[in-house]
Amino acid sequence: MPGVDTRTHAGTRLLLGTSLLAACAAGPERASLAETAAPTRSASTVAASPLARAIDAHIDAGKERLVGWRRHFHEHPELGNREFETAKFVAARLTEMGLEPRTGVARTGVVAVIEGGRPGRVVALRADMDALPVKEEVDLPFASKATGTFEGKTVPVMHACGHDAHTAMLLSAAEALVAVRAELPGQVVLLFQPAEESVPIEEQPAGAELMVREGVLDDLQVDAIFGLHVFAGVETGRIALKPGPLLAAADRFEIVVKGRQTHGSKPWAGVDPIMVASEIVGALQTIVSRTQDIVKEPVVVTVGQFESGVRNNIIPDTARLVGTIRTFDDAMRADVHARVEQLAQGIAASHGATATVRIEQGYPVTSNDAGLAAAMRPTLERVAPGRVFDATKITGAEDFSFYARKVPGLFVLLGITPAVQLKTADSNHSPRFYLDEAALPVGAKALANLAADWLAANPR
Repeated sequence: MPGVDTRTHAGTRLLLGTSLLAACAAGPERASLAETAAPTRSASTVAASPLARAIDAHIDAGKERLVGWRRHFHEHPELGNREFETAKFVAARLTEMGLEPRTGVARTGVVAVIEGGRPGRVVALRADMDALPVKEEVDLPFASKATGTFEGKTVPVMHACGHDAHTAMLLSAAEALVAVRAELPGQVVLLFQPAEESVPIEEQPAGAELMVREGVLDDLQVDAIFGLHVFAGVETGRIALKPGPLLAAADRFEIVVKGRQTHGSKPWAGVDPIMVASEIVGALQTIVSRTQDIVKEPVVVTVGQFESGVRNNIIPDTARLVGTIRTFDDAMRADVHARVEQLAQGIAASHGATATVRIEQGYPVTSNDAGLAAAMRPTLERVAPGRVFDATKITGAEDFSFYARKVPGLFVLLGITPAVQLKTADSNHSPRFYLDEAALPVGAKALANLAADWLAANPR
């Protein structure tokens, strides 16, 4: 889900992607996707190639391993930049497949290359491996009891956004592609990425941004990249697809208002930062309602934290606001940032206070290449016949955006909620997040077939 804002939860700062999405979407965003989707289109009439049939057969034959891998990751989650055991497990499985994984990429990432038997281009598949500081409340035999350290505190850790499934599905896809590599025209790069849910600021850059900076796309001459994210509140096995902007840019802002302390019984003797900050909170909402063309693109400005004071009869010196900005257009993003600063400082000055504004740019907009989305739709419809639908924009965020800004990318969403639970499903990032494992083979087939079909259709 991620650009990612942080909010206080259960004694720790819970990262809100996301991880769609931190990437991870919040409940209302999830409902928007499920409820306003375009009608399902009919499946492609193009028959599966012998290669596609072989890939699907290998994934079906390995379903037990796929589920076992996912459960292992779920039971042993690790926070971002600390996926040491996860990376070891992934590297070991890739080695068993006959690959030569490179570890320590972007701190704890793993990269491997499947060499096709025929010359061709290079396509990448990405999965994220990190978990969240969330205490699991789902009654499963493989439920997480793990803990970790976040910002100096011991916190519970849970795969509350489905990255355990992403990692397992990419391993399954890799296994199938290795089995048919003699027929592959080109190379498939496997990117097992850490820290999608972001990390404390002192550890940034991290995740996809750091992998790109370290050259994984350039060094391996990647021509296109695919990824997917599991999504609660969408029926198991359905795939959501959207050309252009899909997930928002997510930026964190912090405003510190400095007034002048005085006794609560004589407010005229000081400058009340709580009153000033309250006025700023209200004024920030006019950025969306009065200055942005929301017919063009949605914009969100949310204050999630308001901190000030220690006692009922003391007007304090300072007040602190922390919030998130979500945008889908780079120019609108820059304009909103400027307006947040102008409003806060202007309002503070009008009351004899000052306002210090800090905006941390997070993940950029995740935008799918339109040509890639159109070209690969038949592949997805073959993998999930009659179950591919048009997604709407989601104001969650995902660091897949860093890859898709470097090379053409396509990011799709995979439903993981049984039909009978659609109305009650808890969202990604919830301690009650539940994943229907029947979706796992669909996701693995989607990844493997996207890679194989793209290589076949794009000879060098």
